[in-house]
Amino acid sequence: MKKIVSLLTLALSLVACAQPNETAFKKEALENVMLTTSNDKITFQEILKKYEGQTIVVDVWASWCSDCIKGMPKVKALQEKYPEATYLFISMDKTHEAWLAGIEKYEVKGEHYMATDGMKGIFGKSINLDWIPRYMVVDKEGKIALYKVIEADDEKLIKTLESLK
Repeated sequence: MKKIVSLLTLALSLVACAQPNETAFKKEALENVMLTTSNDKITFQEILKKYEGQTIVVDVWASWCSDCIKGMPKVKALQEKYPEATYLFISMDKTHEAWLAGIEKYEVKGEHYMATDGMKGIFGKSINLDWIPRYMVVDKEGKIALYKVIEADDEKLIKTLESLK
């Protein structure tokens, strides 16, 4: 009996720690106001609407994040391998100027927007952001096909993009 209870406890703890398999963005994420490179306000929902019908690779990053910068060559390789996808970069930078400088310095190619309240803000909380870089994939129907990986060469990311070709 003790073994059964132990196994059940272990199983429940593994399930509790499992990564959520979200297929839609929460209302808070969709309504979150971000900035464009020209400093205009736009909601995340409006951003997604612009790329409707396309496979979207979302890269949550910041110019101050050393792991994000180290991962940029992998992102560029991903862009070469899957050029048909739209690459949507959501920055967690603290200032508009630092963000724009980071885009230029690291030659980040894609669509750019900035969260205005950082990693622990509304958008970050709504996607359970605990680390950057963070990659997500949205399919052509607007559903989240991949909720979380932290490496641009992660096998799950590659398999997801292959399945959406």
